[in-house]
Amino acid sequence: MFCYQCEQTAKGTGCTKSGVCGKDADIAGLQDTLIIALKGIAAYAYHARELGAYDDQVDAFFAEGLFSTLTNVNFNLDSHIKLLLKAGEINLRTMEMLDRAHLQRFGEPEPTKVQVGTKKGPGILVTGHDLLDLYELLKQSEGKGINVYTHGEMLPALAYPELKKFKHLAGNYGAAWQNQKREFEEFSGAILGTTNCVLLPRDSYRDRMFTCGIADLPNVVHIQGRDFTPVIEKALALKPLEENLGPMTMTGFHHQAVLKIADKVIAGVKSGKIRRFFLVGGCDGTRSSRSYYTDFVRKLPQDCMILTLGCGKYRFNYLDLGEIDGIPRLLDMGQCNNAYSAIQVAAALADAFKCEVNDLPLSIVLSWFEQKAVAILLTLLHLGIKDMRLGPTLPAFLTPDVLQVLQDNYNIQPVTTPEEDIKAILG
Repeated sequence: MFCYQCEQTAKGTGCTKSGVCGKDADIAGLQDTLIIALKGIAAYAYHARELGAYDDQVDAFFAEGLFSTLTNVNFNLDSHIKLLLKAGEINLRTMEMLDRAHLQRFGEPEPTKVQVGTKKGPGILVTGHDLLDLYELLKQSEGKGINVYTHGEMLPALAYPELKKFKHLAGNYGAAWQNQKREFEEFSGAILGTTNCVLLPRDSYRDRMFTCGIADLPNVVHIQGRDFTPVIEKALALKPLEENLGPMTMTGFHHQAVLKIADKVIAGVKSGKIRRFFLVGGCDGTRSSRSYYTDFVRKLPQDCMILTLGCGKYRFNYLDLGEIDGIPRLLDMGQCNNAYSAIQVAAALADAFKCEVNDLPLSIVLSWFEQKAVAILLTLLHLGIKDMRLGPTLPAFLTPDVLQVLQDNYNIQPVTTPEEDIKAILG
């Protein structure tokens, strides 16, 4: 890449692969962060627009944000940091818009027990994030003797009334995105990928894999106009699945559901039965170090409650963590975009206890991997949230100087070990 500031190629002395001089590596890192976050915001905005929701301020920021990364436009460090915080603000606005669109179309999620595994009979597995794709598939497959299963970030769909009303929405199969090659190979039915987090398929299941919308894989049938006839026909032609039921899990703790039991939660805190809340969520991935999150949740004292969202929850959401005064210790708030719900719960608790969010008995432990997690992190920074722990590694696009700014202003810390972090948080 050519660097327009020093007129050398990126391989030249003093230049980075980002195409700006080495002395501006911090700027390059901030621009990378902004571009990554814009991709995450775009995913949420796309889903909202598919449901008829859009926002002029959100749309305008895409032009502003991308324009700011052009060559010879902006070399001001403070200006870039402000842009990142604005990206966080815009992402919050986008998540709110998507949440509202989901509620209007599919109803208010409700806490729901979900059967894991497969039932006997033809099956279709739906992975990704797009609830509208799932809804249309359920409508078209109703009454045909096919069981439909969610996978990955589709799990929270089982809590929405307009989706739950389909009796053939049978439960959830599998876990997070990185396991799909093994899980899809073992699932003998048809498979539909609706958004990102879809991996290139193995030949063993390529002929029964389908995509729609943004998702598109080579040598895989792509569904146009949400006409899922080919998926349904394939499911009926394949050998029926065997019954192989696993544990139960729960989802559907949208902020409206949690706020309905707010009095009980507040009473639990005041009585000392609830010592602290932990938001443990985000993206899952392949690194073995992500077992940190399983161990962290396992080792939390019984008087601590866990909020979770995103596919990171698959590290621990099948564990039986018990209850506190009838309230499940683990509350799955939904997809990654339901970080908006977690923010609403935190704001409501702060209001109830007449304090700032940073003064609540609440700790945030995030697992990051892809673009939407970066956008959510910027939203939390925009809101002034401090003392977050981030892992399993810190993003490479945060240079040491930029990371120091975040640590100085927000006390962001890398995760260490579950034991050390729990001890540090609980004292």
